[in-house]
Amino acid sequence: MQIHHTIADLRAARASAGKVALVPTMGNLHEGHIALMRQAAEKADCVIASIFVNRLQFGAGEDFDRYPRTLAADCEKLAAVGVKHVFAPDEAEMYPQPQRYHVEPAPAQVSILEGEFRPGHFRGVATVVLKLLNIVQPDIALFGKKDYQQLMVLSNMVRELALPVEVLPGDTVRADDGLALSSRNGYLSDDERARATLLYRLLCRIRDAVRAGNHDLLKLETDAMDELAAAGWQPDYVAVRRRADLQPPVHMDDPLVVLAAARLGRTRLIDNLEI
Repeated sequence: MQIHHTIADLRAARASAGKVALVPTMGNLHEGHIALMRQAAEKADCVIASIFVNRLQFGAGEDFDRYPRTLAADCEKLAAVGVKHVFAPDEAEMYPQPQRYHVEPAPAQVSILEGEFRPGHFRGVATVVLKLLNIVQPDIALFGKKDYQQLMVLSNMVRELALPVEVLPGDTVRADDGLALSSRNGYLSDDERARATLLYRLLCRIRDAVRAGNHDLLKLETDAMDELAAAGWQPDYVAVRRRADLQPPVHMDDPLVVLAAARLGRTRLIDNLEI
């Protein structure tokens, strides 16, 4: 496996790589990332993983400075599953001057849910992903469903800008107790980790209720928010939305997803389940 720290080196390697799948990450890899790498290997001749903690997508007071940087351990995991190239630039390589051009996703898609609580987040995500796509020029790019709104935003960006890349989603990988794997789970204390499964259980309850014909979405959402608060969480949202655009459903036979975000102690967790 080759590790590239410059755009020039990565592009030189990519030129002879055949059909390429890109999996962008911020590192501190877990089994969810590795599942994406395995999925990518089934679709392409060469998997390129990027590792870059992108300052543009972090808001004021968020964890940019303390986000775990674990490049050596990450590269060991990637080599073990056959990833051929890792693109690991530093900030000076990715942003040799302040980034003055940005991707502005559709306001209706990024002013809701995560975007309401993390203003500017998706602007930063879309900008860095477009830059990575231009650098790597992959045939395929893979993103996990755990960050459902991010997947929607990036899929729409690729489609509306007519980028020559196929976006593939990867299923959420969970621990045995249902907690969605996330790089930020490491922030949880032992007690918080034991309590964190409540979020998944509530999502399952809502999913099952809707499938059983309960269409009182407001009550389902409100009850879940109340239960989180009563258990000592700080909930931001629990919402049943259309999968296509994450807007409130008009017809209950539309493909739906239930999404939630809540803070447990100092750690903010997000999760979702398709209905």
